[in-house]
Amino acid sequence: MKKEINKIVMAYSGGLDTSVAIKWLQDKYGVEVVTYSADVGQNEPLAPVKEKALETGAVAAYVDDLKEEFLTDYAFKGLKAGAIYEDKYPLTTAYSRPLIAKKMIEVAKKEGADAVAHGCTGKGNDQVRFDVSFQALAPGIEIVAPLRKWEFNSRPEQIEYAEKKGIPVGATKESPYSIDRNMLGVSIECGILEDPAQEPPEDVYQITTAPEDAPDKPEYVELEFKNGEPVALNGEEMDPVSLVFALNEIATKHGVGRIDMVENRLVGIKSREIYEVPAYTVLQEAHSQLEDLVLDRETAHYKQAVADKYSELVYYGQWFSPLREALDAFVDYTQQYVNGTIKVKLYKGSCTVVGRESNNSLYQENLATYDKSDTFNHESAIGFIELFGLPLKVHGKIHNE
Repeated sequence: MKKEINKIVMAYSGGLDTSVAIKWLQDKYGVEVVTYSADVGQNEPLAPVKEKALETGAVAAYVDDLKEEFLTDYAFKGLKAGAIYEDKYPLTTAYSRPLIAKKMIEVAKKEGADAVAHGCTGKGNDQVRFDVSFQALAPGIEIVAPLRKWEFNSRPEQIEYAEKKGIPVGATKESPYSIDRNMLGVSIECGILEDPAQEPPEDVYQITTAPEDAPDKPEYVELEFKNGEPVALNGEEMDPVSLVFALNEIATKHGVGRIDMVENRLVGIKSREIYEVPAYTVLQEAHSQLEDLVLDRETAHYKQAVADKYSELVYYGQWFSPLREALDAFVDYTQQYVNGTIKVKLYKGSCTVVGRESNNSLYQENLATYDKSDTFNHESAIGFIELFGLPLKVHGKIHNE
């Protein structure tokens, strides 16, 4: 860290790592520390977090409610893009990182801070998402990650340091899991999960009902979309935050949204992760099937390639890249047709679309049907197939014995 640095804005959760980091930065570098905490729907009050930051030694503590911005400017953009990393991970944690980074840079400018800091380790993806976002938004700003530098090798060592420095650490019982939560879901790792051969014990799951314990009767929900974004649940128009919370309550009850996967981290290692993504799983399935109804074949097929690239950009921390903004322009054009209502059946962990309606539907019953109302010209298929297969016919004539 450069000697001229005098003030750091640090992402602060109120946990042991970031609480110790406040004192550690002050002791190690003699700097003032400003904390930043974001409410992205992690279901915990942040007023005590602010008080704890100040009690621990922060010169100022900022707390922002970012729930609506998190959805509309980040997660819903990914929803419209169809972004799912490696066809499994819906990126619910990854969307919050660039938003928090942006707000931290705003605070750094306001406070005249020389650097920003976070509590990420050197092994995970979040360090990249924070660092790259910081660099994009404030080129040249100093970035400090205490967990990549400090001398502590265990939680007991951190607790000992905290007690010595008078840091309020609260309960010291260590959970076997590392858990990160926001309004879209929960990310869980460590403990027994580090053995990919082991089935996750039920205590891993934080919010969803076990599918076998879910209600014995299915529940149906209807979601209305406008320009690719959800606007109503079961016929009731809702703001984004209310809709997601309401849908979460329904989907968790039915055990929907559990994901157990081995993923390829950006730093080059494979990691076994557990995700609980109830509402967002339903939204993704509903949105995808509405697109099946309203997008033409070539656009739909090309958009899948866009979705794959979009998911990589989000996972790799490239949110503020020109490419992501350019892909958004393509996605937004396609979403003008993604209007309609999708009916979804939730039952013991499953999420199944059972009904689709849209004024922009490209499905024409008179062309698809096999009854007497069929208007498709069957004879035209002969010439179509002849021309479609002509290259293979010529190839076969020349090269086949």
